[in-house]
Amino acid sequence: MRKAAKQIGICAIALILFCALCRLTVFRTYTAHIPIQERVEQALREDNSIPRTEIDHADVLRLGDITLRPGSVSIPIHPNQAGEADVRLYDQQGNEIAFQVFRVGPLGTVYDPQTGGFTGDTAVLIAVTLFWFFVSAIMIWHYFQAKGPDYYAYSTIYYAGFSLFAMLTGITMLLSTVQHIVHPESYNMFSAYNTINGASKLFMMQTMPFILLFALAMAVSNATLLRHERAHVQNVLGLAVSVFLIAGEALGFYLFTRDFMGSEWEGRIQSTLENVYATAFVYFECMLIGSAVCGIKAAKYQPKADKDFIVILGCWFRKDGSLPPLLRGRVDRTLSFWRQQKEEIGKEAILIPSGGQGRDEPMPEAEAMRRYLISQGVPEDRIHTEAQSQNTYQNMAFSKQIINSINPEGKTVFATTNYHVFRSGVWANMAGLKAEGMGEKTKWWYWPNAFMRECAGLLQKRWKQEIIFLIVLIAFFGVLSMVLG
Repeated sequence: MRKAAKQIGICAIALILFCALCRLTVFRTYTAHIPIQERVEQALREDNSIPRTEIDHADVLRLGDITLRPGSVSIPIHPNQAGEADVRLYDQQGNEIAFQVFRVGPLGTVYDPQTGGFTGDTAVLIAVTLFWFFVSAIMIWHYFQAKGPDYYAYSTIYYAGFSLFAMLTGITMLLSTVQHIVHPESYNMFSAYNTINGASKLFMMQTMPFILLFALAMAVSNATLLRHERAHVQNVLGLAVSVFLIAGEALGFYLFTRDFMGSEWEGRIQSTLENVYATAFVYFECMLIGSAVCGIKAAKYQPKADKDFIVILGCWFRKDGSLPPLLRGRVDRTLSFWRQQKEEIGKEAILIPSGGQGRDEPMPEAEAMRRYLISQGVPEDRIHTEAQSQNTYQNMAFSKQIINSINPEGKTVFATTNYHVFRSGVWANMAGLKAEGMGEKTKWWYWPNAFMRECAGLLQKRWKQEIIFLIVLIAFFGVLSMVLG
């Protein structure tokens, strides 16, 4: 994540230098687009004339040749010195048809308070557009570079989720920049500012149909789950997420589309509150998207048949010692891989069933799995049980101790249920165990809700860091809204 942040920082610095270079070389003159009434434009065209100009402080700036455009006149403005000047336009009869104020900064930058435009504003829009595309490209590149054990990381979630936000924002900025270049008289810089500070709102509206469809699918799978399983808190998490997403999108739609009547500062406050809300919602939306992308890819991954160790993650089993479908699926997935590898390269991997004894279990989970493995023809000397762990992190940490005592350089894969692969890989990395994961399929109606539990578990481990990151994002877009809103 630090490497990606460094690359994004380098891109930002390079684009700032690009803006400065363009400002000093190409964009030394500001072209103002002053609106005029339709009847005035028609009269000027009929007379084949252009407006007469008047400047109250000619020492501040000078004007170039005027061009008549649909609904406006274009005037190149050349700065002379820092200051403020009023520019008035008159028709051939001497009637004032337009009035506009321009300011010139110490560095010769012309600023137009009426439109928000300034010398080199097009270069800035191009740079902002490129920045978002670079951010998206950097994140996508790092996402695909994360392979093997390195794939199981929180940074991978960020890359998968926020690269989509950066890409859609870049596309939106591209359209905004093109509009400003082609129709500067109607799409001024204030319009571009609204696009920039409303990036979260735009993303939320753009992804709304997909999020609602996802929420509906989640609700259907959760309802099916409740028909097969007992009504327990952990079995309604998917339904809770669905309600949260639908309610969040509905509130956002109401806030973004309602009419507003008030002063300029009241409008800025409302815009800021809307952007803060959208930023918070989009943050969780991107984390959900990133978690889903990473989880699905991890669940479908097929490891290469060259492993020295296979760690089998345990879970609850029956009081008679037999394995329920969920745990038996993990062990059967292990057996399938173990036999396949033995046939392909002749290597018998060491199996490490991992899991301690729960309060309602007659023996450690590792022992129940060991007995099942032996019943399926696995030699006892190829099984090393880890029977002390009480959670996934301990599964990985204690199994690593066994692996280090036998062959610290050995290649490792762990077996679990498909929805549990990515989170287990994250725990493996935290425990210092470099291992790939493979998952056994489960019922379609069980997978979504179980995966939501995994997402909640991932965020729970880093809730302080996530809150800090969210506060930084909210502060950034909140200040942006108050300044540009």
